[in-house]
Amino acid sequence: MGENTLRALTSDLAYLQAWSLAATGASLPWPAPEALALKFVAHHLWQPEQRDIDPHHGMPADVEQSLREQGFLRSPGPHAPDTVRRRIASWSTLTKWRRLSGVFSSPSLKSAIRLAVRATPRPRKRKSATAVTGDVLAKLLETCGTDSLRDIRDRAILMVAFASGGRRRSEIAGLRREQLSVEAPITVEGGPPLPSLAIHLGRTKTSGSKHDEVVYLTGRPVDALNGWLAAGRIESGSIFRKIDRWGNVSKRALEPSAVNQIVKQRAALAGLAPGEFSAHGLRSGYLTEAANRGVPLPEAMEQSRHRSVQQASSYYNNATRRTGRAARLLS
Repeated sequence: MGENTLRALTSDLAYLQAWSLAATGASLPWPAPEALALKFVAHHLWQPEQRDIDPHHGMPADVEQSLREQGFLRSPGPHAPDTVRRRIASWSTLTKWRRLSGVFSSPSLKSAIRLAVRATPRPRKRKSATAVTGDVLAKLLETCGTDSLRDIRDRAILMVAFASGGRRRSEIAGLRREQLSVEAPITVEGGPPLPSLAIHLGRTKTSGSKHDEVVYLTGRPVDALNGWLAAGRIESGSIFRKIDRWGNVSKRALEPSAVNQIVKQRAALAGLAPGEFSAHGLRSGYLTEAANRGVPLPEAMEQSRHRSVQQASSYYNNATRRTGRAARLLS
């Protein structure tokens, strides 16, 4: 089981335990009765309009306050259906690990979730409200213009994450020197050869353990990465590392959340709204930029390593639809 999956299970177990204590006054029982699972659905998938009529609808105020004080709740309103489904799936997995039979496949629970999702007016949002396309990336890179270690590192992170197909923040944070291999320079007409690197991703979120996913860097991103490797004196191990307040490069790798914070910090320095951007914006931005430049979707997916054409094309098609002839009939 992957590290991120284990981290999600740990987080979900902590939430379920906190919710059970707040909602029932007792720890999470094993196995959970069906009534408790139904209560969980009712507390997390509800209608704001109905609460205006019935104050007891949805999550009780004291339960919500308890979870908010402990840092488990941040946003108001009902939960995202995908979050509720994931936590129930984690609950089911943890029950099976205890060699117990759960109620999570019961028709009444499935029906409750389906009806609650249908009645919950929560529009699906992207992980990053704004895609980091080429023009946005240029603004972020302008904030990395000095020779400080932090600027050199962040420039390399942004360029490598974007140019390698919009890599996930966990893949960037976990990148190691041993995953790089130098490729033959790329010949271009009317200019000097471009440096080329291969990144061996190994097992990724969407590939099996036996697959070695490979993506390529060419030109400026290779120069940026080599510049950081030289400046940080990184000869082996983790590539992107922490830098302390005195400018010392740690031996410890960045946390995936740090990659997200770097994107937000650079957005703020560029005069953009940091809340509109996240590390996932580099992933969606890569496909959006590929569409804007006329790169065929299969070719873009070879670099992004998307397995789902439907998911990849959702970014790709939004860009082509916006600029296409169908949207400009009266222009």
